[in-house]
Amino acid sequence: MRKWFGQSLRLGLAPDGLALVRTSIWPHERAQLLAQARFKENNVDAVLREAERILADHEREGWALRVVLSDELVRLWQVAPPPGAARMADLEAACALRYQTLFGASPAGWQIRADWSATRPFLASAVPQALLAQLQQAAAGQGFRLVEVVPQFVAALNQHRSMRRPGAWFGVVHGGVLSVAAFDGALLAAVRTAPIPEGADRDWLEGHVAREALRVGLGRPERLQVCGPAPRGWASSAGRLKFACTLFEDELDPLWPDSARLAMTGSAP
Repeated sequence: MRKWFGQSLRLGLAPDGLALVRTSIWPHERAQLLAQARFKENNVDAVLREAERILADHEREGWALRVVLSDELVRLWQVAPPPGAARMADLEAACALRYQTLFGASPAGWQIRADWSATRPFLASAVPQALLAQLQQAAAGQGFRLVEVVPQFVAALNQHRSMRRPGAWFGVVHGGVLSVAAFDGALLAAVRTAPIPEGADRDWLEGHVAREALRVGLGRPERLQVCGPAPRGWASSAGRLKFACTLFEDELDPLWPDSARLAMTGSAP
């Protein structure tokens, strides 16, 4: 197969669809939507079979492949390190215990990754090991180098980390769901996810943020910074004094499906 220097593929996977996007390190080359699929109902097995077929149709020997998973496919939670934690085993035990408390089961069958820290609360994520194995098999079968499998929220948070304002919370909109990282100063306090009702306006957003602040025992943030296809009415406007809201812009084709935007989450601008 012909090799293209500086090219790579990004695959966005959600329970109801997927998209494959080609990207380049060269600024004059725009991202290209190669393929997409949408299912009427959530069907992860069908999505994975379609992903394998699409990768076979776009075989690129030796190309890097990055996969972004919608947050419905993963589990996200915040972990407070135990007092006096000195070993990695202490952090892993605290992470597993918090997982069991939140999800009512052991993390067996899930691969856990985290922003490990012994001095501050950190974000952890878990991906089904069976899903990872299928992705690895599909990528290897077509000669791709699977270099990353990342939850969308983690990819978005890392992408915009340098832009997070003091006193701000961070949010991601995808597939009609709002995921929010609540911060207590610079420390992560909680990760909360909620469906966005049809017609959700700025009043709904302000009420939602106020309720989440109460649930996690924090004051209302000074600002909410949001990426993804959020309602335009959420942005700050004259007379809105409860908190500011910033919507991060992107340069993607507005006609691209959510799955393509999912695939591009975390990519360099």
